Amino acid sequence: MPSVKADRTSIQQLDLAPLTKNQKSLICMVIMASILEFFDLFLVGFVITLVMKDPQWSLNAIQSGVILAGAGLGTVIGAIVWGWLADKYGRKKSFISCILMLVIFTGLSALTPANGWVFFSIMRICVGIAVGGLNVTSVPYVQEFLPSKNRGLFTGLTSAFIPLGLFLGSLATLYLADLLGWRGLLMMGCIPVVLLAWTKFIPESPRYLVSKGRLQHAREAYAWAMTIPVTQVGDLPEHVSAAQPSYLKMIKDYRKPLTIVAMGSFCFLFGSFIIQSWGQALLNESFNFSIHRVANLFMILSLGDLIGRLLSAWACDYLGRRWTLFICGLMGALGCTIAAFCIQITTILPFLGLNMISSGWVFFVGIFIAMMFGDGAFGVINAFGGEMFPNPIRSTCLGLGYGVGATAKIIGPIFLGAIIGSESLSQNIVLTPFLIFAFIFFLGAITYLFARETRHIQLEEI
Repeated sequence: MPSVKADRTSIQQLDLAPLTKNQKSLICMVIMASILEFFDLFLVGFVITLVMKDPQWSLNAIQSGVILAGAGLGTVIGAIVWGWLADKYGRKKSFISCILMLVIFTGLSALTPANGWVFFSIMRICVGIAVGGLNVTSVPYVQEFLPSKNRGLFTGLTSAFIPLGLFLGSLATLYLADLLGWRGLLMMGCIPVVLLAWTKFIPESPRYLVSKGRLQHAREAYAWAMTIPVTQVGDLPEHVSAAQPSYLKMIKDYRKPLTIVAMGSFCFLFGSFIIQSWGQALLNESFNFSIHRVANLFMILSLGDLIGRLLSAWACDYLGRRWTLFICGLMGALGCTIAAFCIQITTILPFLGLNMISSGWVFFVGIFIAMMFGDGAFGVINAFGGEMFPNPIRSTCLGLGYGVGATAKIIGPIFLGAIIGSESLSQNIVLTPFLIFAFIFFLGAITYLFARETRHIQLEEI
């Protein structure tokens, strides 16, 4: 049991105490939830590739883009709605509800009739609502249990392992697609239901409880976090009773951080989500990699993304949030530039004695770099976004900002689908869109330099 001096406040105790098994349990639960929820989100990219080859379907690129954008639309709705609900009813209740919603609508997705792309799109919207809610409820849930000195790292870890969802999706496609078919693969997305038992052992966020005046429950939550008796918990922060402000007031009072969260999220989501959703089809159809080779490549891609998220989560407590995201944005732009010029780079390689490298492999290297650093930035993006707002409205503001930014998940897939149209996929189509993605990543890098650095700042000081 940690030794805690009674003359310290509960916040000081939390900041000075070592990380306990209970705090680690919370972090692990949220990590598992993120992996399993995003397993379903990423798996649909492989499912679309299989459906496009299903003789019972006649799915074209535009319809595929609409289905893929459905989850993006749901993410926008879910982030905004669940962020508000998490501040009103609690992080824990919202977290549980998101898991239930995901399981229900993933199961219904597997029942989509042949050529029922409209029904499939609606189900994906509902799944996206659950995933968007997870983003904005789990971050404050973890943040509000952690000490300031390593809050960035451990909050970032909850998002860092999301690429394992892509890895598991690739693995399932590689070994189970022929056995289960695309409907069976979707049913695997119901696995997160097992996490409901874990939530029984985790209390509500103590800072949320303080904001609602539930002080005894807050003491018990702090005691649980530090594994000390309730009687040893120091003085709680002063509770000031106040009605939850309207969206208009929050936008007025927090215009700058909301703009940064919205613009930054949009820029980093735009290119990375298109790679997650369209990358399989591009590698398969444009660059002639087999579906099994694509699954293997996406396993490698997911590991690169995982490394990038771990690096950004670690770096943000040393370099600071702002400079970590600036570097990630620049590298994401570089990766998209390489992918855009994959054909041109291939023509240069023979002069360097590299005759065996095809444009498809150059394209893969480009999207690998883009995912490792561009999507890898999400090891810190949502954690940083949550730190820009005070405790009583943290989820609402994070949800509002991230929800607006997540429109990139709608615009991106439809944008690329519109460029492709009804034509067959070719290598030439990647040049213009990936140059645009590179420019948008660069804008995201610049955006975060205008934010206030929150490294080592207590949440009560925000």
